[in-house]
Amino acid sequence: MEILSLLTKMILTFCAVNIYAVSLMYLHGAMKVLVVIVGILFVFVLCAVPCSSREGGRLGRMHRGSHLMKIFLVDVTAETAGCIYYAVCGKWGLTLTINCIIAFILLALMFLVSAARIYTSSVQIGIKWRILGLIFAFIPVINVIILLKMIKLTDAEYRTECDRLALDCSREQERVCATKYPILMVHGVFFRDVRAFNYWGRIPQALEKNGAKIYYGCQQSADSVAGCAAELKAKIDEIVAKEKCGKVNIIAHSKGGLDSRYAISLLGAGDKVASLTTINTPHRGCQFADYLLSKVPESFKNGLADKYNAALKKLGDTKPDFIAAVTDLTASACEQMNSICEDVKGVYYQSVGSRSVSAMGGRFPLNLTYSFVKYFDGPNDGLVSVESMKWGEKFIFAEPHGKRGITHGDIIDLNRENIKDFDVREFYVGIVKELKEKGF
Repeated sequence: MEILSLLTKMILTFCAVNIYAVSLMYLHGAMKVLVVIVGILFVFVLCAVPCSSREGGRLGRMHRGSHLMKIFLVDVTAETAGCIYYAVCGKWGLTLTINCIIAFILLALMFLVSAARIYTSSVQIGIKWRILGLIFAFIPVINVIILLKMIKLTDAEYRTECDRLALDCSREQERVCATKYPILMVHGVFFRDVRAFNYWGRIPQALEKNGAKIYYGCQQSADSVAGCAAELKAKIDEIVAKEKCGKVNIIAHSKGGLDSRYAISLLGAGDKVASLTTINTPHRGCQFADYLLSKVPESFKNGLADKYNAALKKLGDTKPDFIAAVTDLTASACEQMNSICEDVKGVYYQSVGSRSVSAMGGRFPLNLTYSFVKYFDGPNDGLVSVESMKWGEKFIFAEPHGKRGITHGDIIDLNRENIKDFDVREFYVGIVKELKEKGF
């Protein structure tokens, strides 16, 4: 039905933007004016409501933008073909010139409205396609190819999000993620928990829709494992006191997993933690990090650290320590930590891992580091080897499909990118659902 509706609107719109030629040639007086006004009003109404989208907000805006862009592309192609035909046949005249000017204005309006909707609502077109769209906006053929790509991405995103909404709605009463204890999500190195950009992408929202209670670690973006662990211990105490829940479930990514283990084992947080799920954490460190620290000149390391620490202080860190953070990720430092950081009885430990399949399987800068990490550590996610990720009673592996892979950033939805055959939000819903079933 939607395809039939789309085809009908394409035909009607083409007639509307070309009706002026007929009216100018065969109608007179008030009738001519009336026909022109009706045609213009039709295009304006079409721009406002190009389809009967049931979704409001971002999804509805994106769907209407994609729908209108399809109509625009077909009609502008037909209009261009018509202009070329009349010009070649020598039938061009004042009437057709006026018709083309009016048609161009109305088609431009359709394009601007549809592009604005897509640009302001779609997540999946990303920065790359937005920039390419602006650069090649007035270059024929290339601009059409880019628009077709945007339509493909937005249509796929619309279907995915509608399926997501339907799934969450169907199990709303089950509250599959309503665990006994709240969830503390702990970020990795070189990031902070800020409201403007959630480190965990769309995952927290998906968990909350299914009943989860979410808190964030809010530790330093870069500090030693011991320093970040102390902050996490304070955060755990704060949550337990506020919620009167006794314990928390921790889901920690990358270095955050090491920080959490340290807090549990060495800082006395074990009696307030029900479970620890580490996500792509380098439990055995990165030999690549050892190599870099041993080869990079001290002057360069210190200069980089000073610049980073100064920048992060302005962004909210109170005592960032770039060198300490990187050093604690080395294989040698992790080996030392593992010798003193024993698992605490009564805490359920499990780990999650993923991997890239090639250097082209991820976004910058993980596509640059993949081959180096593979040389030193083996199969990896762009930063951490699969073997280093394994810890605890259970290891959950997000198996990649095709050539895309699942990188260190993909596993936490950092780029908000829909990956074929891997629904990251449902992946975490499954993890938390299982924690609930275990009584945590």
